Amino acid sequence: MSAPHNRPALGALVFLGIGASLAMYFTFAAVQGDYGLFRRIQIEADAERLRAEKAGLEAELADLENRTRRLSDGYLDLDLLDERARVVLGLIRADEIVIR
Repeated sequence: MSAPHNRPALGALVFLGIGASLAMYFTFAAVQGDYGLFRRIQIEADAERLRAEKAGLEAELADLENRTRRLSDGYLDLDLLDERARVVLGLIRADEIVIR
């Protein structure tokens, strides 16, 4: 009589293949999916860029609010008024020389 051959069952190989495929899929999704690591890094970079842009806009807004207050009826800054008249209206004083 011959000795029986020990070979793995077909069901175990199928189960192992499906398990490996699922592990690869979930690993790929965790790294490159819509909610993966790469997407998270991109979102954090976008958030930092937007925070910097917001800080710049807030500084610009504060400057504009300051200028508006300085030109209001209750508080008039004559130097700022002179500057704006020169820029907007193109005014000069009589003792100044214009060089183009």
